[in-house]
Amino acid sequence: LGALVGPVGWIGLAVLLVSWAGSIVLLARTRTARTVVDGALAEAGIPATEATIPLWRQILAVPLRGRSVERTRGVPFRRVAGRTLKLDIYRSLDDADGRPTLLYIHGGAWTVGDKWEQGLPMMHHLARNGWVCFTANYRLSPGATFPDHVVDMKAALAWIREHGPEYGADPSFVAVSGGSAGGQIASLVALTENDPRYQPGFEDVDTSVQAAVSIYGIYDFTNRLGVQSDSFVPLLMEPIVMKAFLEEEPEKFAEASPIDRIHSEAPPYLIAQGDRDTMAPVAEARAFVERLTEVSNDRVVYMEFPGAQHIFDLFYSQQAARMIEGVHAFLEDERRRRRD
Repeated sequence: LGALVGPVGWIGLAVLLVSWAGSIVLLARTRTARTVVDGALAEAGIPATEATIPLWRQILAVPLRGRSVERTRGVPFRRVAGRTLKLDIYRSLDDADGRPTLLYIHGGAWTVGDKWEQGLPMMHHLARNGWVCFTANYRLSPGATFPDHVVDMKAALAWIREHGPEYGADPSFVAVSGGSAGGQIASLVALTENDPRYQPGFEDVDTSVQAAVSIYGIYDFTNRLGVQSDSFVPLLMEPIVMKAFLEEEPEKFAEASPIDRIHSEAPPYLIAQGDRDTMAPVAEARAFVERLTEVSNDRVVYMEFPGAQHIFDLFYSQQAARMIEGVHAFLEDERRRRRD
């Protein structure tokens, strides 16, 4: 059509070809996802799940629920600071009771995001295979200050323990998961079970979880490794999330950092991370896994996906599908261990 009659057209063609070549390389790297997942599961002695995600879902990419999954939207679980916080519920259409349960926490740098936006491929897959999945909103910064986000999710966990059976959930087995900022909140929920500081007004409620899954989470609010951007602490953490200065109140930042809250009684843990993540650096995830493996008495499963960026599981893909299958296998094995 005449696009190549001048130098601009040829430059455009060259850029297009380079883009195609890069896409082919990335696509080839994503094929290693199965090896990553199978190796991590095998090392932990976990059998692979037989409930695989079909190829057509990966090609379609869009996380459709399907007719077998029911969504209940906007269920209130907490009234706080002039707001009514709500959650959504995903479950299969059968009437079975005593189903294993997941609480999923969305990300968004603690400042944006909503319960319906993230984690859908994983929650849909688990719901299709007999799980009840809850995903809840929490107060966002700058209106909220740490630990408000954690307190809200503890309140959601308390609500699930009390009201979850009305939706077929088994309150004796609840796992917590989250991505990005949600991974940090989920990790603190998992690592601070029954801590009254994060349970104002419901101090006596059991807020323990039976498994934790953190996906490209943030594990350090101090940037001690120097892998976060230079603006992470001074422009986000200090004025918006913590409302404190790191140099003046380092103990507050340590309190909010999952890497500083690790203890020997941590629940079974699965950490998933992409090695090309520019928002949640892989070095931070590796440091968290190393520390958790050293201290925890329970098992730690780590899956690192070559070529994966932040929020690589927003839609179905080879990497997302394999990761979700690995999470499902991990959670089902933990459920069997508990039952046995």
